[in-house]
Amino acid sequence: MKPSKLFVVLCLLATVALAAPNTATVAKQPLTHETMWLMPRVGGPVVSPDGKWVVFSVINPSYDEKDQSTDLWVVPADGGTAPRQITFTRSGESEVAWAPDSRRIAFSAKREGDEVNQVYMLDIAGGGEARRVTSLSTGARSPQFSPKGDAILFTTVVYPGALDDEANKKIAKQRKEQKYKVRVYDSFPIRQWDRWLDDQQPHVIVQSLDGGKAKDVMAGTSLVKEPGFAGRTAEGSRDEIDAEWSPDGEAIIFSATTRKNTAAYAEVPVDLYRISRNGGEPELIAHEEGTYRSPKFSPDGKTLFANFEPNNGKVYNLARLVAFDYPSMKNRRVVTPATDRSVGGYTISPDGKTILFTAEDAGLVKIYSVPAAGGEVKLAVDPQRGVYSDIQFAEKAPVVIGRWSSSVNPAEVVRVDLGTKAHRNLTSFNVEKAAQIDWQPPIHFWFTSSRGKQIHNFIVLPPNFDETKKYPLLVLMHGGAANMWSDAISLRWNYHLLAKPGYVLLMTNYTGSTGFGEKFAQDIQGDPLKGPALDINEAADYAIKKFAFIDGTRQSAAGASYGGHLANWMEASTTRYKCIIGHAGETTLESQWGTSDGIYHRELTNLSAPWGESKVWREQSPLTYAANYKTPEMLSVGEHDFRVPMNETLLQWSALQRMRVPSRLLVWPEANHWITNAEDSRYFYKEVAEWLAKWM
Repeated sequence: MKPSKLFVVLCLLATVALAAPNTATVAKQPLTHETMWLMPRVGGPVVSPDGKWVVFSVINPSYDEKDQSTDLWVVPADGGTAPRQITFTRSGESEVAWAPDSRRIAFSAKREGDEVNQVYMLDIAGGGEARRVTSLSTGARSPQFSPKGDAILFTTVVYPGALDDEANKKIAKQRKEQKYKVRVYDSFPIRQWDRWLDDQQPHVIVQSLDGGKAKDVMAGTSLVKEPGFAGRTAEGSRDEIDAEWSPDGEAIIFSATTRKNTAAYAEVPVDLYRISRNGGEPELIAHEEGTYRSPKFSPDGKTLFANFEPNNGKVYNLARLVAFDYPSMKNRRVVTPATDRSVGGYTISPDGKTILFTAEDAGLVKIYSVPAAGGEVKLAVDPQRGVYSDIQFAEKAPVVIGRWSSSVNPAEVVRVDLGTKAHRNLTSFNVEKAAQIDWQPPIHFWFTSSRGKQIHNFIVLPPNFDETKKYPLLVLMHGGAANMWSDAISLRWNYHLLAKPGYVLLMTNYTGSTGFGEKFAQDIQGDPLKGPALDINEAADYAIKKFAFIDGTRQSAAGASYGGHLANWMEASTTRYKCIIGHAGETTLESQWGTSDGIYHRELTNLSAPWGESKVWREQSPLTYAANYKTPEMLSVGEHDFRVPMNETLLQWSALQRMRVPSRLLVWPEANHWITNAEDSRYFYKEVAEWLAKWM
């Protein structure tokens, strides 16, 4: 095995130190795009059932995608030895699952000879090469071992009516040979994130590990023939059905909807179903007006838990943990009824008595605990900085593993000690490199807005900061709006890279942000832009008064997605900023409603359909006030963005040019809602820095 880059660096540093013991400590350096982009990226950990081992992925990034690799690593859960690499291919491995014996893992990967992702299995204890266990033309992802370890389930996407893989191959061949190319639709939705939707459906497949044939347990059922059948829409462009084995291994629980085709005029519910591992008609076992996801069983198999978010006409609702008696599915109860925080990922203790979950809170992501039977929610780990994710108990041992990161600490795998309410690192891929960067954790502050709301904010300082100097202010506005600025590293809007030229960043968690209670997030309903913008401008006024090092005569604003909407609103409503930067921002609420991949929630936000009685549609559209446009604005958009389609940016661009406002337009031919290509990202930050320098 080749030595890691970190090992080589440490050896060289040690050699230099021995040769020149009196050499002064090397000064910390400002963050560069190269340093940010090329840091190894540690993925979500998966702990073995016996609690002894943790497997995780590591991306070794490159500016040239063909030189980038993703591999799996393993580390003892007690941290007794350093992590070791266990796969060595350029193709990325993902979605790792442990076998019940804590010896084998399964994962999804596209390796040499594969046209699509397949499931592979690797014997961690015995060593050797991973072997492929699936060979479906439609691919395989999200594997899970059965409780006895004799089979795996996984998900794939299939053509309607196809009963097996041969039928899928035949349909695919027929469509490829068609002489015409056309997309035909009878109902909404037609696009999702960055792709046009087709008629393929997510299905659950079961495959025996004794060499048996893969079986599509959902094929031919009445459920999948429903015109509105689909999985739960996840972030990005794919549907999830959250499949989970029953405790006896004879059935599978999954989430799905039969009302996706009503998305143009209603909130779409996602229900829980149960189906035999041998196939047959799925049984509806849990239905409410809302979304069920992430079903999990208690260790004794007598309780089924799930995350549930209601549909009730509100623009935002907390996700709460619910439980059912199993297998009867009776006695539905809410496990977290009193907490005013939304349940994120959750995990159940081996004795079945305690549930841990992550939740956003005032710019951080913390770990909470609640009795599995329901009761008081308590803070299990209350970090002063950063965010936790991927928290999980081992199935058979009181071991808690997760990831932790902050805006100055790239993500590492950690072991959480509930007794001390702290964690310790099991990996340190970026610890030394992070320590060499001149960056500081964000400063938190609160103020009371003119509307009587307590508003949370972050201040980020530039490198080589000197409190006796004056610095321009860059107001950064987050997307969502159901989101929050958090103390975490971001590639898309990296706080420290933006601050590097000598700016102080202000990041306000305006009305509508999550992590501050349900009502605070709901209060954006009927006031999508004006109220949040007021919060942000008042935050800037407060920060200028509070921090003597901020030069209030030099302010600029920037944002993407909902932050891009706010950027365009700032253009329309104030001249306080020297310049503005907006990526993927809307210009008219009506056209954004009509062309986005999702529309009905916009009616909830704006209190009616565009032709209804609500005046919000026109009164809070930036284009309505284009006669007031005066501030130089740089616009940016991806051609494959179907969430905030390119027409919105072109509308804003046309208005700016019509009003003869200095403006610049960046169109990314291969980007979607986000700029994820390395070279595109580097150029984007260059353009941002030059635009700010020109006007600030």
